[in-house]
Amino acid sequence: MSAEASAGSVAAASVPTTQSSGRGSEEKGVGGGLAGSKYVKLNVGGSLHYTTVQTLSKEDGLLRSMCNGGAEVTIDSEGWVVLDRCGRHFGLVLNFMRDGSVPLPESHRELEEVLKEAQYYRVQGLVQHCTSAMQKQRDVYEGVCRIPMITSAKEEQRMITTCRKPVVKLQNNRGNNKYSYTSNSDDNLLKNIELFDKLGLRFNGRVLFVKDVLGDEICCWSFYGEGRKIAEVCCTSIVYATEKKQTKVEFPEARIFEETLNILIYENGRGSGPGGVALLESSSPGASQSEEEGASAGDRRVRRIHVRRHIMHDERGHGQQTVYKD
Repeated sequence: MSAEASAGSVAAASVPTTQSSGRGSEEKGVGGGLAGSKYVKLNVGGSLHYTTVQTLSKEDGLLRSMCNGGAEVTIDSEGWVVLDRCGRHFGLVLNFMRDGSVPLPESHRELEEVLKEAQYYRVQGLVQHCTSAMQKQRDVYEGVCRIPMITSAKEEQRMITTCRKPVVKLQNNRGNNKYSYTSNSDDNLLKNIELFDKLGLRFNGRVLFVKDVLGDEICCWSFYGEGRKIAEVCCTSIVYATEKKQTKVEFPEARIFEETLNILIYENGRGSGPGGVALLESSSPGASQSEEEGASAGDRRVRRIHVRRHIMHDERGHGQQTVYKD
């Protein structure tokens, strides 16, 4: 007699005598478990599996309870133990019961499905295995720099007010310009975008970096802490040439980097104290940009830095030497 036929007869032997042996008979609940059996045939949502009571009893969970009578078992007329559950991942659960470990799927969604099955069957070893794998995936995802793209003002406001991290937004809309650009503007615009990418990689996980391609400004940096705007660096200006107006894009790298460092004072809510505000409202003594401050809600102020090229006279006693500052 084959092993499968033997298992079928043994499994059927555990069914009460009230059950008919006909092929079309009703399924019956068996309260005595499968303790008298050695081999078990499992039908999990149409997925058929053949294993032993010893394997099913390795972990203290639902499958062990089915074997020792702690849980009700349903056996059909052909000796299959019927489980009303999706059988897609049951083979993985069964292999874990056999070997104590099993390769898990790389897809996060499939990993969640395996975790649900492990929790249903109460296989704690597999639950811990899945939880550790999901934690490793989260650690990897945190190393990936994700930059949201603003598509509406309402979305932007919701994102900034609900984010617990400081926010740096680059508004970049090159097409929003009715004048021609100066000779260096294209290069400076690309440098601003490149700096945004570098800062996003450097402060990933600490600062939320956002791109806005729908706003009115051609190139403008905004810095937010605790849901409010702290500073703004506008990198564009209009040059009144002799024949026509031109748009000029600057690249104030040092000032942008300084404002990014200042916004870190709001990391983890540390900027609500008086010391944080004092630091953020202090400006670098060597700053060459013109600043104008606008009052916001309450006594808090937003520092708006508009970059302009202007000519100044050096006052260090070297005569009237003309120097150019950005």
